[in-house]
Amino acid sequence: MQNHDQKKIKKTAPRWHRHPESRRQDILDAALTVFAEKGFYAAHTKEIARRAGITSGTSYLYFTSKEEILKTLVEESIAPQVSQLAQMAREFEGATPDLIRIVIRTLFMFLRNSDRAVLPKLIIAESGNFPELARHYKEHVTDRMLGMFGQIVQRGVERGEFRQTDPTHAGRLLFVPLMFTAIWRASFGAMDSEPFDYEGLIETHLDLMLRGLAMEQKRP
Repeated sequence: MQNHDQKKIKKTAPRWHRHPESRRQDILDAALTVFAEKGFYAAHTKEIARRAGITSGTSYLYFTSKEEILKTLVEESIAPQVSQLAQMAREFEGATPDLIRIVIRTLFMFLRNSDRAVLPKLIIAESGNFPELARHYKEHVTDRMLGMFGQIVQRGVERGEFRQTDPTHAGRLLFVPLMFTAIWRASFGAMDSEPFDYEGLIETHLDLMLRGLAMEQKRP
């Protein structure tokens, strides 16, 4: 009987007995779910703690506020993806059109499949009420992504692969469908009567952009 009770206690042990790093991740995952369901403004730390299976007091041992939680989600989910791609782009030795295909398809797969793709919508929706969060996202994600695309276009121009064009504007144009994919998926995806062809959108975007950037004699 004693062994049975011990096993029962072990199975039902509360989640606050888990490793601290696991608890921290539980809080981040729970917060993302609550933010996605209720929006950032209406989300409460008590609800986040409940979803994470811990007490409110325990959650404050890891994060002082829901603003800090959202900033951490940005810094540990999307920002690292951008940093890794930027590093890869700097070291890439192949043709610039191939580099653009790799970068955009990689970012697209992340935004298409990751639950973190809801973050851009959250930031945009709350930018008026929480401008500091919007600045944080812009600094850690948007500015880096736009800078990366601009540098890639400039690389293509300098190597004679692309015609002369403004790399800043071209970089923004490369970026736009990625943001569209994230926002559409988070806002309207569940309402589509037919599955949205995100892959088709991205491939059409790549085809049109690379044709437009190519030197006249090199256009397909």
